[in-house]
Order: sequence, then structure tokens, then C-alpha cells
Amino acid sequence: MTLVSIIGTGNMGQAIARVVTAGGNAVEHLGPEDADRVPGGDVVVLAVPYPAVADVLAAHADHLAGKVVVDITNPLDFQTFDSLTVPADSSAAAEIAAAVPGARVLKAFNTTFAATLATGTVGDDATTVLIAGDDAEAKDLLAAVVTAGGLRAVDAGPLRRARELEALGFLQITLAAAGRTSWTGGFALTS
Repeated sequence: MTLVSIIGTGNMGQAIARVVTAGGNAVEHLGPEDADRVPGGDVVVLAVPYPAVADVLAAHADHLAGKVVVDITNPLDFQTFDSLTVPADSSAAAEIAAAVPGARVLKAFNTTFAATLATGTVGDDATTVLIAGDDAEAKDLLAAVVTAGGLRAVDAGPLRRARELEALGFLQITLAAAGRTSWTGGFALTS
């Protein structure tokens, strides 16, 4: 059994917790009031908006070395919904990896909505969680948690693919915000 620490108690944090527990794994939730608690999981999910990541890392960076740190953020400009806020040759995940060099950083869950995690489907297809990262063992561990929870996990390549995943997440969010797709829908991979 894997213990997954989820930092963030919003819709995505709760939906990811349901996936984790559905697969027989354990969840530890940490909210804003838990800045002084050490995440105990081998996997630590940053289920907070991108602007909150710096505060989370300030509170927990010393305790993340060796852990699998999952960045689910989409670093978009929430005022204008017209761009990503990280440099064009970078990603939120790359910035997190640079800030916590001892952690095994993965990008995942940012191309799914909470509703598709909760239902386990996008249309008639299983919800797909795309995972990017440079540590194969870390990706395998997260993929095992995701698939045990009834979802499909797909290796999206090295951490440098996080930029493309963030662009895909950005597109999906802007389409839903504009009413061109629903917040209960999204992209799916089919075989």
C-alpha cells in the first residue's frame, strides 16, 4: 500500500484522494493550516493553484527530498486566461524540480478535471492521466496508484514534456471557461 500525501483540499485534491483510496492506497490530506506538518507519504501531490506553490515549497521543501512530488498545476494567468505564466522554454514542473532538487518531480493530473477523475470516464473512455517525469521508478509508482484506482495512466515522456501537458491543460481550461466544452468533459486517449 502506498501512502499519498495530498497538499490541498479543493476539488482536485478530493478527487485525487478518491482515486487513491479506490485503489486500496492511503491518503493523508494537508490543508493551509498544516504548513508545519511533514508530509508522510512516499508520493506528495501538490493539489494547489500554481500561485500557491511557492508557499507550499517554502513550508515543505526540506521534507521532499527522495519523495515523488506530483505537480498538478496549470500555470495560467487567471486574470486574463490568455497565457501561461512560466517562460516558453520551461514549465511549472521544471520550476518545482529546480526548487526541490532532491525530489523526484512528476507532472500529472493537470489535463483532467475533478469531475472526470470522480467519474473515471471522459465520454465513453476511461479517464487518462498523462504522466511526465525523468524518474522511471517514480512514474511506475504513480501509474500503479492511478490504475489501481480505475483510471488509465500513460507515460508522456520526460519532465520536459510538462510544458506541452501544461499547454494542453491550458487549452482545456479555456475551452471550458468559454463554454465550448463542459467542466465534466475533457480530452481522452483511445487505443
